[in-house]
Amino acid sequence: MASTQSGAVANLYRQWRADPAPDDPIFDNRQWDVLTAEPGAVDYLETDADGSTVLWAVPHGCAADRVLLCVHGGGFIGGSVHTHRKMFGHLAKAAGTRALLVSYPLLPQGVHPAPVDQVAASYRWLLGQGVEAGHVAFVGDSAGGGLAVTAQLRAREWGLPLPAAALLISAWVDMEVTGATMRSNSSAEALFTQQGVRELAQGFLGGADPRDPLASPLHADLTGFGPLHLQVGGAEVLLDDSRRLAEHAEKAGVEVLLDVFPEQQHTFQMMAGRAPEADDAIGRFAAWVRPLLGL
Repeated sequence: MASTQSGAVANLYRQWRADPAPDDPIFDNRQWDVLTAEPGAVDYLETDADGSTVLWAVPHGCAADRVLLCVHGGGFIGGSVHTHRKMFGHLAKAAGTRALLVSYPLLPQGVHPAPVDQVAASYRWLLGQGVEAGHVAFVGDSAGGGLAVTAQLRAREWGLPLPAAALLISAWVDMEVTGATMRSNSSAEALFTQQGVRELAQGFLGGADPRDPLASPLHADLTGFGPLHLQVGGAEVLLDDSRRLAEHAEKAGVEVLLDVFPEQQHTFQMMAGRAPEADDAIGRFAAWVRPLLGL
């Protein structure tokens, strides 16, 4: 049974659906980060990466030469390095690494492929700072989870080495919005509807083909990718996105670990420091990625 604490995620999502912010029909960035406890002993430094804002999260005593490149979610219309800094700070602290939280243009400016290109450019900038690709793991939640895959595809096109691994939280990877759980989990999902996700996809695509691999990595060639660890809530409509991506990656020879957390909502890891399920998920990620980064 889900913990009482984890219910805060569903409660907040239901508030958003019932009373959306005037300029933001799904995400109210003023409230999002209230879900997450401060990790403590983590310093934050905002800087410029070739014209893009990035935020370093630096746990005390961490390995400075290992980095989690973190891509926030928000349906391409919301979220920022600041709304997600505490969740990614918890993960960096548990893993014993630095985290680089990257930004990308949101709609209406952030039409495909602009977000993909920006995240890939931030990865290129990180490598240019002397960090080895084998010491980097991508992390992303929701729309950021998809970008954590598609940015690697773009980086590969640019001739860059791929990172060691990727950690994906409730990844949104199907711009056709065809997963069976869009319907079967509709009554359990507290935030999204299939129609709402379709509208977000249409905005992001701006008329582009929803089967473009750089938009929907379910159609991408993932050969040569590092190991993937996917986490997803059992109650969310995007559950099948993670299931299908795991199957697709395995067919390409990629090592995959998929964790489905019963009764949990979309990106429940935002409850890090407050809910046992979120802390368990963060701990699993950290334990899995450390040896892949040589820690």
